[in-house]
Amino acid sequence: MLSKTIAGATIGLHGVLITVEVDVAGRGFPTLTIVGLPNKSVDESKDRVRTALTNTGYEMPESRITVNMAPADIPKSGSAFDLAIAIGILAASGMIPQSALENKMILGELSLEGNVRKINGIVPLILLAQEEGIGEVYIPEENVEEASIFDDIHIFPVKNLQTLINHLLEKEKMATYTFIEKRHRADEFELLNDFAQIKGQEQSKRALEVAAAGFHNIHLKGTPGAGKTLLSRSMPTILPKLQKQEILEVAKIYSVVGELSDAIFHGVRPFRSPHHTTSRVGLIGGGSTPMPGEISMAHRGVLFLDEFPEFPRNVLEAMRQPLEDGVVTVSRAAGTLTFPARFLLLAASNPCPCGYLGHPKKPCKCAPGMIMRYKKRLSGPLLDRIDLHIDVPPVEVDELSDEYKSESSKDVRTRVLAARKIQEKRFKGKRTLFNSEIRSSDIKKYCVLTDDAQSMLKQAVERLSLSARSYFKTIKVARTIADLEGSKEIEAAHIAEALQYRAKEL
Repeated sequence: MLSKTIAGATIGLHGVLITVEVDVAGRGFPTLTIVGLPNKSVDESKDRVRTALTNTGYEMPESRITVNMAPADIPKSGSAFDLAIAIGILAASGMIPQSALENKMILGELSLEGNVRKINGIVPLILLAQEEGIGEVYIPEENVEEASIFDDIHIFPVKNLQTLINHLLEKEKMATYTFIEKRHRADEFELLNDFAQIKGQEQSKRALEVAAAGFHNIHLKGTPGAGKTLLSRSMPTILPKLQKQEILEVAKIYSVVGELSDAIFHGVRPFRSPHHTTSRVGLIGGGSTPMPGEISMAHRGVLFLDEFPEFPRNVLEAMRQPLEDGVVTVSRAAGTLTFPARFLLLAASNPCPCGYLGHPKKPCKCAPGMIMRYKKRLSGPLLDRIDLHIDVPPVEVDELSDEYKSESSKDVRTRVLAARKIQEKRFKGKRTLFNSEIRSSDIKKYCVLTDDAQSMLKQAVERLSLSARSYFKTIKVARTIADLEGSKEIEAAHIAEALQYRAKEL
Protein backbone atom coordinates (compact mmCIF):
# COMPACT_ATOMS: atom_id res chain seq x y z
CA MET A 1 0.00 0.00 0.00
CA LEU A 2 1.22 3.52 -0.83
CA SER A 3 0.91 6.68 1.25
CA LYS A 4 2.01 10.28 0.74
CA THR A 5 2.94 12.81 3.42
CA ILE A 6 3.99 16.43 2.92
CA ALA A 7 7.22 17.67 4.52
CA GLY A 8 9.73 20.37 3.65
CA ALA A 9 13.45 21.10 3.35
CA THR A 10 15.44 24.33 3.44
CA ILE A 11 17.94 25.29 0.76
CA GLY A 12 19.69 28.41 1.93
CA LEU A 13 16.89 30.55 3.34
CA HIS A 14 14.14 29.15 1.12
CA GLY A 15 11.82 26.25 1.75
CA VAL A 16 11.24 23.43 -0.75
CA LEU A 17 8.20 21.16 -0.67
CA ILE A 18 9.13 17.49 -0.14
CA THR A 19 6.66 14.66 -0.67
CA VAL A 20 7.45 11.63 1.49
CA GLU A 21 6.14 8.57 -0.38
CA VAL A 22 6.02 5.32 1.60
CA ASP A 23 5.32 1.93 0.05
CA VAL A 24 4.79 -1.18 2.19
CA ALA A 25 5.20 -4.22 -0.08
CA GLY A 26 3.24 -7.36 0.64
CA ARG A 27 6.23 -9.61 0.07
CA GLY A 28 9.95 -9.40 0.56
CA PHE A 29 12.57 -9.47 3.29
CA PRO A 30 11.71 -6.92 6.07
CA THR A 31 13.83 -3.85 5.29
CA LEU A 32 13.46 -0.07 5.44
CA THR A 33 15.09 1.79 2.56
CA ILE A 34 15.17 5.58 2.06
CA VAL A 35 15.85 6.96 -1.43
CA GLY A 36 15.81 10.46 -2.91
CA LEU A 37 19.33 11.79 -2.22
CA PRO A 38 19.27 11.51 1.59
CA ASN A 39 22.43 12.34 3.50
CA LYS A 40 23.70 10.48 6.57
CA SER A 41 21.40 12.28 9.05
CA VAL A 42 18.32 11.42 6.95
CA ASP A 43 19.43 7.81 6.44
CA GLU A 44 19.85 7.41 10.21
CA SER A 45 16.16 8.29 10.65
CA LYS A 46 15.41 4.63 9.84
CA ASP A 47 16.60 3.60 13.30
CA ARG A 48 14.99 6.58 15.06
CA VAL A 49 11.61 5.96 13.37
CA ARG A 50 11.66 2.19 13.97
CA THR A 51 12.49 2.58 17.67
CA ALA A 52 10.07 5.48 18.20
CA LEU A 53 7.19 3.49 16.68
CA THR A 54 8.03 0.47 18.81
CA ASN A 55 8.27 2.49 22.04
CA THR A 56 4.97 4.21 21.21
CA GLY A 57 3.21 0.84 20.98
CA TYR A 58 3.20 0.21 17.20
CA GLU A 59 4.93 -2.60 15.35
CA MET A 60 6.87 -2.05 12.15
CA PRO A 61 5.32 -3.99 9.23
CA GLU A 62 7.09 -7.29 8.52
CA SER A 63 7.51 -6.27 4.89
CA ARG A 64 9.86 -4.42 2.59
CA ILE A 65 9.34 -0.68 3.17
CA THR A 66 10.54 1.89 0.64
CA VAL A 67 10.55 5.61 1.47
CA ASN A 68 11.03 8.00 -1.46
CA MET A 69 11.60 11.70 -0.83
CA ALA A 70 10.53 13.60 -3.93
CA PRO A 71 11.76 15.48 -5.85
CA ALA A 72 14.66 13.03 -5.91
CA ASP A 73 17.20 15.44 -7.44
CA ILE A 74 17.30 17.74 -4.38
CA PRO A 75 19.74 16.72 -1.60
CA LYS A 76 17.98 16.07 1.72
CA SER A 77 19.66 16.74 5.04
CA GLY A 78 18.68 17.08 8.68
CA SER A 79 16.28 15.23 10.95
CA ALA A 80 13.07 17.15 10.17
CA PHE A 81 11.65 14.25 8.11
CA ASP A 82 11.39 11.74 10.99
CA LEU A 83 7.81 12.53 11.93
CA ALA A 84 6.57 12.53 8.33
CA ILE A 85 8.24 9.16 7.66
CA ALA A 86 6.73 7.59 10.79
CA ILE A 87 3.23 8.83 9.94
CA GLY A 88 3.71 7.70 6.33
CA ILE A 89 4.61 4.16 7.45
CA LEU A 90 1.49 3.98 9.62
CA ALA A 91 -0.67 5.28 6.76
CA ALA A 92 0.84 2.83 4.26
CA SER A 93 0.14 0.03 6.75
CA GLY A 94 -3.53 1.02 6.91
CA MET A 95 -3.42 2.30 10.51
CA ILE A 96 -4.09 5.93 9.47
CA PRO A 97 -6.36 6.84 6.53
CA GLN A 98 -4.64 8.67 3.67
CA SER A 99 -7.44 11.24 3.68
CA ALA A 100 -6.30 12.36 7.15
CA LEU A 101 -2.97 13.49 5.64
CA GLU A 102 -4.37 15.68 2.88
CA ASN A 103 -3.35 19.37 2.93
CA LYS A 104 -1.07 18.89 5.96
CA MET A 105 2.65 19.55 6.35
CA ILE A 106 4.34 17.46 9.05
CA LEU A 107 7.77 18.42 10.45
CA GLY A 108 9.81 17.18 13.38
CA GLU A 109 12.62 15.01 14.70
CA LEU A 110 11.77 11.91 16.75
CA SER A 111 13.48 10.75 19.92
CA LEU A 112 13.76 7.03 20.59
CA GLU A 113 10.87 7.21 23.04
CA GLY A 114 8.60 8.94 20.52
CA ASN A 115 8.88 12.57 21.62
CA VAL A 116 9.14 15.29 18.97
CA ARG A 117 12.28 17.42 19.13
CA LYS A 118 13.08 20.91 17.91
CA ILE A 119 14.35 21.43 14.34
CA ASN A 120 15.91 24.33 12.43
CA GLY A 121 14.33 26.25 9.56
CA ILE A 122 10.72 26.36 10.74
CA VAL A 123 10.09 29.96 9.57
CA PRO A 124 10.90 29.45 5.84
CA LEU A 125 8.97 26.16 5.88
CA ILE A 126 5.81 27.78 7.27
CA LEU A 127 6.20 30.51 4.64
CA LEU A 128 6.41 27.76 2.03
CA ALA A 129 3.21 26.18 3.36
CA GLN A 130 1.42 29.54 3.05
CA GLU A 131 2.61 29.99 -0.53
CA GLU A 132 1.53 26.47 -1.49
CA GLY A 133 -1.90 26.86 0.12
CA ILE A 134 -1.34 24.14 2.72
CA GLY A 135 -3.92 24.67 5.44
CA GLU A 136 -2.31 22.92 8.43
CA VAL A 137 1.29 22.68 9.64
CA TYR A 138 2.40 20.32 12.42
CA ILE A 139 5.62 21.41 14.13
CA PRO A 140 7.55 20.45 17.30
CA GLU A 141 6.21 22.03 20.46
CA GLU A 142 9.64 23.57 21.10
CA ASN A 143 9.39 25.48 17.80
CA VAL A 144 6.02 27.05 18.55
CA GLU A 145 7.50 30.44 19.52
CA GLU A 146 8.86 30.77 15.98
CA ALA A 147 5.28 30.63 14.70
CA SER A 148 4.33 33.79 16.59
CA ILE A 149 4.65 35.94 13.46
CA PHE A 150 2.13 33.89 11.47
CA ASP A 151 -1.56 34.62 12.01
CA ASP A 152 -3.24 33.25 8.88
CA ILE A 153 -2.39 29.54 8.96
CA HIS A 154 -3.36 26.68 11.31
CA ILE A 155 -0.27 25.61 13.27
CA PHE A 156 -0.38 22.58 15.59
CA PRO A 157 2.40 22.13 18.18
CA VAL A 158 3.20 18.40 18.51
CA LYS A 159 4.59 17.04 21.78
CA ASN A 160 4.99 13.39 20.83
CA LEU A 161 4.14 10.86 18.13
CA GLN A 162 1.14 9.39 19.96
CA THR A 163 -0.50 12.82 20.27
CA LEU A 164 -0.30 13.34 16.52
CA ILE A 165 -1.63 9.84 15.78
CA ASN A 166 -4.64 10.38 18.06
CA HIS A 167 -5.31 13.71 16.34
CA LEU A 168 -5.18 12.23 12.84
CA LEU A 169 -7.47 9.37 13.93
CA GLU A 170 -9.79 12.00 15.49
CA LYS A 171 -9.58 10.30 18.88
CA GLU A 172 -8.28 13.40 20.64
CA LYS A 173 -8.04 16.67 18.73
CA MET A 174 -5.02 18.90 19.24
CA ALA A 175 -5.43 22.63 19.81
CA THR A 176 -4.06 25.04 17.23
CA TYR A 177 -1.44 27.55 18.27
CA THR A 178 -3.06 30.86 19.20
CA PHE A 179 -1.39 33.84 17.56
CA ILE A 180 -0.26 36.40 20.13
CA GLU A 181 1.01 39.72 18.87
CA LYS A 182 4.26 40.48 20.63
CA ARG A 183 5.31 44.00 21.37
CA HIS A 184 8.65 45.42 22.35
CA ARG A 185 9.19 45.25 26.09
CA ALA A 186 11.82 47.88 26.82
CA ASP A 187 12.25 46.79 30.43
CA GLU A 188 13.25 43.28 29.35
CA PHE A 189 15.38 43.93 26.30
CA GLU A 190 16.83 47.37 27.10
CA LEU A 191 20.62 47.21 26.91
CA LEU A 192 22.79 48.45 29.74
CA ASN A 193 24.84 50.87 27.62
CA ASP A 194 22.82 54.09 27.75
CA PHE A 195 24.05 57.30 26.15
CA ALA A 196 23.56 59.01 29.52
CA GLN A 197 26.40 56.90 30.93
CA ILE A 198 28.86 58.13 28.31
CA LYS A 199 30.70 61.26 29.38
CA GLY A 200 31.51 63.74 26.64
CA GLN A 201 31.89 62.67 23.00
CA GLU A 202 28.89 64.74 21.89
CA GLN A 203 30.07 64.89 18.28
CA SER A 204 30.43 61.11 18.15
CA LYS A 205 26.96 60.68 19.64
CA ARG A 206 25.58 63.01 16.99
CA ALA A 207 27.21 60.91 14.27
CA LEU A 208 25.72 57.73 15.74
CA GLU A 209 22.31 59.43 15.82
CA VAL A 210 22.58 60.27 12.12
CA ALA A 211 23.77 56.73 11.35
CA ALA A 212 20.86 55.19 13.29
CA ALA A 213 18.25 57.46 11.70
CA GLY A 214 19.27 56.73 8.10
CA PHE A 215 20.94 53.33 8.58
CA HIS A 216 24.30 54.66 7.42
CA ASN A 217 27.62 52.85 7.83
CA ILE A 218 29.93 54.57 10.30
CA HIS A 219 33.63 54.37 11.24
CA LEU A 220 34.90 55.56 14.63
CA LYS A 221 38.64 56.27 14.89
CA GLY A 222 40.42 57.30 18.06
CA THR A 223 43.03 56.56 20.70
CA PRO A 224 42.65 53.71 23.23
CA GLY A 225 40.23 54.48 26.04
CA ALA A 226 38.49 57.32 24.22
CA GLY A 227 35.18 55.42 24.30
CA LYS A 228 34.86 53.91 20.80
CA THR A 229 33.70 50.50 21.99
CA LEU A 230 31.34 51.95 24.60
CA LEU A 231 29.79 54.25 22.01
CA SER A 232 29.42 51.38 19.57
CA ARG A 233 27.77 49.05 22.07
CA SER A 234 25.33 51.83 22.94
CA MET A 235 24.12 51.96 19.32
CA PRO A 236 21.27 49.40 19.78
CA THR A 237 19.63 51.63 22.42
CA ILE A 238 18.83 54.32 19.82
CA LEU A 239 17.85 52.13 16.87
CA PRO A 240 14.20 51.94 15.73
CA LYS A 241 12.66 48.52 16.32
CA LEU A 242 12.15 46.04 13.51
CA GLN A 243 8.99 46.33 11.45
CA LYS A 244 6.91 43.21 10.75
CA GLN A 245 8.42 42.62 7.31
CA GLU A 246 11.91 43.09 8.73
CA ILE A 247 11.15 40.64 11.57
CA LEU A 248 10.19 38.04 8.97
CA GLU A 249 13.43 38.60 7.02
CA VAL A 250 15.60 38.32 10.13
CA ALA A 251 13.62 35.40 11.59
CA LYS A 252 14.22 33.32 8.45
CA ILE A 253 17.98 33.68 8.84
CA TYR A 254 18.10 32.90 12.55
CA SER A 255 15.62 30.03 12.16
CA VAL A 256 17.84 28.31 9.59
CA VAL A 257 20.96 28.56 11.76
CA GLY A 258 19.04 27.60 14.92
CA GLU A 259 19.61 30.83 16.87
CA LEU A 260 16.15 32.41 16.73
CA SER A 261 15.45 34.24 20.00
CA ASP A 262 12.41 35.90 21.52
CA ALA A 263 14.09 39.32 21.22
CA ILE A 264 13.70 39.33 17.43
CA PHE A 265 9.93 38.92 17.70
CA HIS A 266 9.90 41.97 19.97
CA GLY A 267 11.60 44.05 17.28
CA VAL A 268 15.12 44.12 18.74
CA ARG A 269 17.58 44.56 15.89
CA PRO A 270 20.49 42.10 15.63
CA PHE A 271 23.84 43.27 16.97
CA ARG A 272 26.73 41.06 15.83
CA SER A 273 30.27 41.58 17.05
CA PRO A 274 32.64 38.96 15.55
CA HIS A 275 36.25 38.78 16.75
CA HIS A 276 38.95 40.03 14.38
CA THR A 277 40.23 36.45 13.97
CA THR A 278 36.97 35.49 12.21
CA SER A 279 37.55 33.74 8.89
CA ARG A 280 36.20 34.90 5.55
CA VAL A 281 33.64 32.07 5.53
CA GLY A 282 32.60 32.96 9.07
CA LEU A 283 32.03 36.59 8.12
CA ILE A 284 30.63 36.25 4.59
CA GLY A 285 29.05 32.80 4.77
CA GLY A 286 29.67 29.54 2.95
CA GLY A 287 30.94 26.10 3.90
CA SER A 288 30.45 22.74 2.21
CA THR A 289 26.74 23.22 2.89
CA PRO A 290 26.46 27.02 2.44
CA MET A 291 25.16 28.77 5.55
CA PRO A 292 24.74 32.49 6.38
CA GLY A 293 27.76 34.33 7.82
CA GLU A 294 27.99 37.22 10.27
CA ILE A 295 27.00 39.83 7.67
CA SER A 296 23.74 37.96 7.04
CA MET A 297 23.19 37.38 10.76
CA ALA A 298 23.43 41.19 11.08
CA HIS A 299 20.79 41.74 8.38
CA ARG A 300 18.59 44.74 9.27
CA GLY A 301 20.80 45.22 12.33
CA VAL A 302 24.35 46.22 13.25
CA LEU A 303 27.64 44.52 12.39
CA PHE A 304 30.23 45.85 14.84
CA LEU A 305 33.85 45.30 13.81
CA ASP A 306 36.07 46.35 16.68
CA GLU A 307 39.79 46.72 15.92
CA PHE A 308 38.80 47.20 12.27
CA PRO A 309 42.31 47.10 10.70
CA GLU A 310 43.19 43.91 12.62
CA PHE A 311 40.82 41.87 10.45
CA PRO A 312 42.63 40.10 7.58
CA ARG A 313 42.52 42.24 4.46
CA ASN A 314 40.97 39.49 2.31
CA VAL A 315 38.14 39.19 4.86
CA LEU A 316 37.40 42.93 4.80
CA GLU A 317 37.64 43.18 1.02
CA ALA A 318 35.02 40.43 0.72
CA MET A 319 32.52 42.83 2.30
CA ARG A 320 32.78 45.40 -0.48
CA GLN A 321 30.13 43.87 -2.74
CA PRO A 322 27.62 43.09 0.08
CA LEU A 323 27.99 46.66 1.41
CA GLU A 324 27.00 47.97 -2.00
CA ASP A 325 24.31 45.45 -3.01
CA GLY A 326 22.80 44.36 0.31
CA VAL A 327 23.13 40.67 -0.61
CA VAL A 328 25.94 38.12 -0.75
CA THR A 329 26.10 35.28 -3.27
CA VAL A 330 27.94 32.13 -2.19
CA SER A 331 28.95 29.70 -4.95
CA ARG A 332 30.01 26.17 -4.04
CA ALA A 333 30.06 22.77 -5.73
CA ALA A 334 26.74 22.03 -4.03
CA GLY A 335 25.14 25.07 -5.66
CA THR A 336 24.84 28.85 -5.59
CA LEU A 337 22.88 30.56 -2.84
CA THR A 338 22.10 34.20 -2.14
CA PHE A 339 21.76 35.50 1.42
CA PRO A 340 20.49 38.95 2.43
CA ALA A 341 23.11 41.27 3.96
CA ARG A 342 21.56 44.72 4.41
CA PHE A 343 23.39 45.65 7.60
CA LEU A 344 24.69 48.79 9.27
CA LEU A 345 28.47 48.52 9.45
CA LEU A 346 29.85 50.02 12.66
CA ALA A 347 33.66 49.91 12.71
CA ALA A 348 36.13 51.11 15.34
CA SER A 349 39.88 51.48 14.94
CA ASN A 350 43.03 53.05 16.35
CA PRO A 351 44.99 55.60 14.30
CA CYS A 352 48.21 53.53 14.45
CA PRO A 353 49.54 50.24 15.92
CA CYS A 354 50.35 51.76 19.31
CA GLY A 355 47.14 53.79 19.19
CA TYR A 356 48.46 57.20 20.21
CA LEU A 357 49.07 58.94 16.89
CA GLY A 358 47.62 62.44 17.26
CA HIS A 359 47.10 62.14 21.04
CA PRO A 360 47.52 65.57 22.68
CA LYS A 361 49.62 64.24 25.60
CA LYS A 362 50.94 60.74 24.84
CA PRO A 363 53.51 60.47 22.04
CA CYS A 364 53.23 57.88 19.28
CA LYS A 365 55.99 55.23 19.38
CA CYS A 366 55.40 53.81 15.92
CA ALA A 367 57.90 54.11 13.09
CA PRO A 368 56.61 55.84 9.93
CA GLY A 369 56.75 52.57 8.02
CA MET A 370 54.62 50.81 10.65
CA ILE A 371 52.02 53.57 10.47
CA MET A 372 51.92 53.38 6.68
CA ARG A 373 51.48 49.61 6.65
CA TYR A 374 48.77 49.87 9.31
CA LYS A 375 46.84 52.41 7.25
CA LYS A 376 47.09 50.29 4.13
CA ARG A 377 45.18 47.47 5.81
CA LEU A 378 42.00 49.37 4.96
CA SER A 379 41.62 50.01 1.26
CA GLY A 380 40.26 53.20 -0.25
CA PRO A 381 37.32 51.46 -1.98
CA LEU A 382 36.25 49.92 1.36
CA LEU A 383 36.44 53.24 3.24
CA ASP A 384 34.57 54.93 0.39
CA ARG A 385 31.62 52.62 1.10
CA ILE A 386 31.33 53.93 4.65
CA ASP A 387 29.05 56.96 4.93
CA LEU A 388 30.29 58.57 8.14
CA HIS A 389 33.83 58.85 9.49
CA ILE A 390 34.32 60.40 12.90
CA ASP A 391 37.37 61.04 15.08
CA VAL A 392 36.85 60.16 18.75
CA PRO A 393 39.18 62.38 20.85
CA PRO A 394 40.23 61.65 24.45
CA VAL A 395 37.67 62.81 27.02
CA GLU A 396 38.55 65.86 29.11
CA VAL A 397 38.72 65.51 32.88
CA ASP A 398 35.90 68.03 33.42
CA GLU A 399 33.56 65.90 31.32
CA LEU A 400 34.29 62.82 33.44
CA SER A 401 32.96 64.46 36.58
CA ASP A 402 29.60 63.47 38.03
CA GLU A 403 28.23 66.96 37.38
CA TYR A 404 28.45 66.47 33.61
CA LYS A 405 25.02 65.49 32.29
CA SER A 406 24.63 63.72 29.00
CA GLU A 407 21.51 63.14 26.93
CA SER A 408 19.90 59.74 27.44
CA SER A 409 19.37 57.14 24.74
CA LYS A 410 15.61 57.54 25.16
CA ASP A 411 15.80 61.21 24.10
CA VAL A 412 18.02 60.44 21.13
CA ARG A 413 15.83 57.52 20.10
CA THR A 414 12.79 59.80 20.05
CA ARG A 415 14.42 61.91 17.33
CA VAL A 416 15.58 58.82 15.46
CA LEU A 417 12.04 57.40 15.47
CA ALA A 418 10.66 60.73 14.20
CA ALA A 419 13.11 60.64 11.30
CA ARG A 420 12.22 57.01 10.69
CA LYS A 421 8.51 57.91 10.43
CA ILE A 422 9.36 60.48 7.76
CA GLN A 423 11.21 57.81 5.79
CA GLU A 424 8.34 55.35 6.17
CA LYS A 425 6.00 57.89 4.61
CA ARG A 426 8.52 58.76 1.89
CA PHE A 427 9.15 55.16 0.83
CA LYS A 428 5.65 53.77 1.36
CA GLY A 429 5.00 50.96 -1.07
CA LYS A 430 8.68 50.78 -2.06
CA ARG A 431 11.34 48.20 -1.24
CA THR A 432 13.52 51.01 0.12
CA LEU A 433 13.28 51.39 3.90
CA PHE A 434 16.04 53.87 4.84
CA ASN A 435 17.77 56.85 3.26
CA SER A 436 20.98 54.85 2.89
CA GLU A 437 19.17 52.52 0.46
CA ILE A 438 18.04 55.26 -1.96
CA ARG A 439 19.16 54.35 -5.47
CA SER A 440 21.17 56.91 -7.43
CA SER A 441 18.37 57.16 -9.98
CA ASP A 442 15.96 58.28 -7.21
CA ILE A 443 18.21 60.93 -5.68
CA LYS A 444 16.53 63.81 -7.53
CA LYS A 445 13.09 62.54 -6.53
CA TYR A 446 13.71 62.15 -2.79
CA CYS A 447 16.60 64.56 -2.15
CA VAL A 448 15.70 68.12 -3.16
CA LEU A 449 18.59 70.53 -2.54
CA THR A 450 18.28 74.28 -2.13
CA ASP A 451 20.40 76.46 -4.42
CA ASP A 452 22.86 77.19 -1.63
CA ALA A 453 23.17 73.52 -0.79
CA GLN A 454 23.71 72.64 -4.45
CA SER A 455 26.41 75.30 -4.76
CA MET A 456 28.20 74.12 -1.60
CA LEU A 457 28.14 70.50 -2.74
CA LYS A 458 29.55 71.42 -6.15
CA GLN A 459 32.44 73.29 -4.54
CA ALA A 460 33.13 70.35 -2.22
CA VAL A 461 33.28 67.91 -5.13
CA GLU A 462 35.87 70.09 -6.87
CA ARG A 463 38.00 70.83 -3.82
CA LEU A 464 37.86 67.43 -2.12
CA SER A 465 37.87 65.36 -5.34
CA LEU A 466 34.88 63.30 -4.17
CA SER A 467 34.08 60.16 -6.12
CA ALA A 468 30.64 59.64 -7.61
CA ARG A 469 29.87 57.23 -4.77
CA SER A 470 30.96 59.79 -2.16
CA TYR A 471 28.87 62.45 -3.91
CA PHE A 472 25.68 60.43 -3.63
CA LYS A 473 26.46 59.22 -0.10
CA THR A 474 26.93 62.83 1.03
CA ILE A 475 23.47 63.69 -0.31
CA LYS A 476 21.91 60.66 1.43
CA VAL A 477 23.51 61.59 4.76
CA ALA A 478 22.34 65.20 4.32
CA ARG A 479 18.83 63.85 3.63
CA THR A 480 18.91 62.06 6.98
CA ILE A 481 20.18 65.17 8.79
CA ALA A 482 17.33 67.15 7.23
CA ASP A 483 14.84 64.49 8.37
CA LEU A 484 16.15 64.75 11.94
CA GLU A 485 15.36 68.47 11.79
CA GLY A 486 12.03 67.93 10.06
CA SER A 487 13.12 69.82 6.94
CA LYS A 488 11.60 68.89 3.57
CA GLU A 489 14.50 70.36 1.58
CA ILE A 490 18.22 69.74 2.06
CA GLU A 491 19.83 73.02 3.07
CA ALA A 492 23.43 74.19 3.02
CA ALA A 493 23.86 73.48 6.75
CA HIS A 494 22.82 69.85 6.18
CA ILE A 495 25.34 69.46 3.36
CA ALA A 496 28.04 71.08 5.51
CA GLU A 497 27.50 68.62 8.35
CA ALA A 498 27.40 65.67 5.96
CA LEU A 499 30.74 66.76 4.42
CA GLN A 500 32.32 66.77 7.89
CA TYR A 501 31.70 63.04 8.05
CA ARG A 502 33.52 62.19 4.82
CA ALA A 503 36.66 60.05 5.05
CA LYS A 504 39.90 61.76 5.92
CA GLU A 505 43.29 60.13 5.92
CA LEU A 506 43.13 57.09 8.19
